[in-house]
Amino acid sequence: MSQDNRPDPATEAFLAHRNLLFTVAYEMLGSAVDAEDVLQETWLRWAGVDLDTVQAQRAYLVQITTRQALLRLRTLGRRKESYVGPWLPEPLLTTPDVAEDVELADSVSMAMLLVLETLAPTERAVFVLREVFALAYDEIAEAVDKTPAAVRQIAHRARAHVAERRPRGAVSAAETRKALAAFQWAVETGDMQRLFDILAPDVVLLGDGGGVVQAAVSPIVGADKVARVMAVGLPRMAEASLELAQVNGYPALILRFNGEIDTVTALRMDDGLITGLYAVRNPEKLSHMEKETSLRR
Repeated sequence: MSQDNRPDPATEAFLAHRNLLFTVAYEMLGSAVDAEDVLQETWLRWAGVDLDTVQAQRAYLVQITTRQALLRLRTLGRRKESYVGPWLPEPLLTTPDVAEDVELADSVSMAMLLVLETLAPTERAVFVLREVFALAYDEIAEAVDKTPAAVRQIAHRARAHVAERRPRGAVSAAETRKALAAFQWAVETGDMQRLFDILAPDVVLLGDGGGVVQAAVSPIVGADKVARVMAVGLPRMAEASLELAQVNGYPALILRFNGEIDTVTALRMDDGLITGLYAVRNPEKLSHMEKETSLRR
């Protein structure tokens, strides 16, 4: 700190762009814990840079973050190969203003992050930097160590790949309220009908227990099957405290037992119906959210 209690220039620049850097890392990795580790690595490298040689601090910081995230992404890829059951991104608590920013909410949604999982590491980095943060091709080229021409080709390929698979549209506030109310009603009364009425015929339930806690080891598809699985779990859910939240920019329910998060279920909605249920139960993936929610209380 300087004598007037302001941070030194390197710290000030890092803090000014920290939220951006975290979001870049999180969208590349789907892991809040790993994104925080990437930020630590970014800071260590940034702290040793001669700022007089840096023309654009934001671009330079994004470059460091992207390179560190790419290294981490390859490690995560090997870890996922031996993962038990479906792999879901770590849930990220988001504020209502994120949900109102349709593009940002879409880019961090569970559905979109699962689409990004189907891209190769460099394609994912290019897509995130170009399509989400609108970085120039030459800036992205520096970050991924490619030529601007190569980056344009990668961006075009990644954009086409994502366009075929991306979520169909934004979720309105009314749809969110209706879905969460139906969930709450089912848990509190045991009556599944209101919830069943807004399950899409081809709804998919993905549960992520990581082999640590109980969860379905394969996707459950279809309204009847999903409803049956949820009905079995209702008695247990009725014993828990249920918290409505915005997670990854979309409506979600946080289930707690004895004050600790047990399950975070994010909803994907299309045309007023629930088309995706993403239930994260792996305790390792809930640690960041546990910390975030405790800080906000």
